[in-house]
Amino acid sequence: MTRSGGPRSPTSGRLFIGLMSGTSLDGADGVLARLAPGAAPQVLASAGLPMPPDLRAELLALNASGADELHRAAVAAQGLARLYARTVQTLLEQAGQPASAVSAIGAHGQTVRHRPDLGYTLQLNAPALLAELTGIDVVADFRSRDVAAGGQGAPLVPPFHAAMFQAAHPRAVLNLGGIANLTLLQAGQPPRGFDTGPANVLLDTWCHRHTGQAYDADGRWAASGRVLPDLLEHLIASEPWLALPPPKSTGRDLFDAAWLDQRLQSYDGVRPAPEDVQATLQRFTARTVADALEASAPATRDVLVCGGGARNTGLMRELAYCLQRPVQPTDAAGVPAQWVEAMAFAWLAQACLDRTPAGVPEVTGARGPRVLGALYPA
Repeated sequence: MTRSGGPRSPTSGRLFIGLMSGTSLDGADGVLARLAPGAAPQVLASAGLPMPPDLRAELLALNASGADELHRAAVAAQGLARLYARTVQTLLEQAGQPASAVSAIGAHGQTVRHRPDLGYTLQLNAPALLAELTGIDVVADFRSRDVAAGGQGAPLVPPFHAAMFQAAHPRAVLNLGGIANLTLLQAGQPPRGFDTGPANVLLDTWCHRHTGQAYDADGRWAASGRVLPDLLEHLIASEPWLALPPPKSTGRDLFDAAWLDQRLQSYDGVRPAPEDVQATLQRFTARTVADALEASAPATRDVLVCGGGARNTGLMRELAYCLQRPVQPTDAAGVPAQWVEAMAFAWLAQACLDRTPAGVPEVTGARGPRVLGALYPA
């Protein structure tokens, strides 16, 4: 690919690519979009490439301490950059655009540690390699500037949600990746947002352990079980993080297989059937979202859902039951749920190039708004 010609005039609209590989580790999503001031993003191409099994296993393993992890992390980051580069190539071929037409790629990387309480967050990525492979400027490392300013560094997407989904009435946007996060929108006010707890991470972990499947398609396995109220209350009551007020964020550092195993071991009820655990975990995701919404924005009128969980019809039914409000994918507002996060990183890349602060103190708790991201020129 030819090298990027650099940023275009902001008045004519510029092309940006957003890349995302989330906590679920199922693949890399990418969007090529034209962004112009005062206009809705124009999506020219979208693509999702599956995560190679070996890379997925290594990234998952790197969420915990292990032997030779510095070397392994560096190699895995290069593998992820090559997956990102193939995604970029697919987008350019779909849209019939040369690399030189793209102002920048926004590439979030893969979070393997997130400890804002200790002043750091770590996303595996090789943005210099990605710039070399694609010939396009790359913006990466979106979280650390906010963390340096005392913030959580997460969630990153509320300002994009506000730009896309603001309504005259109070509205929430719910992202269901491995972790669930809410954006709270109120006309005339800055967006608020925070993580609420696990979305797919525990569901996928339990499903894979007992069925061999990477995820519970449409919640069918959960539908074969029943929600166990006592187990549900035990999961909620046993985790102090859930009761913390915003700003807050979390990840696999907390909600992982060990977390679930410990709760099941300390549960004093009858040993639950695996499918009942799955049904209860699905309700757990919906219930923790509903509890967080009631505590922070009880006047919310409707909820738009994006991320992989939006495709899980069983989980969507649970959300409607627990939230007692209209719940629908962001497709209803004109943005396909699968591509919202990738679009957000295209938008964040543009903000970085324009030196527009995209860190929102009302979301992360940082000392002030900050320009997010680091530029790796092609």
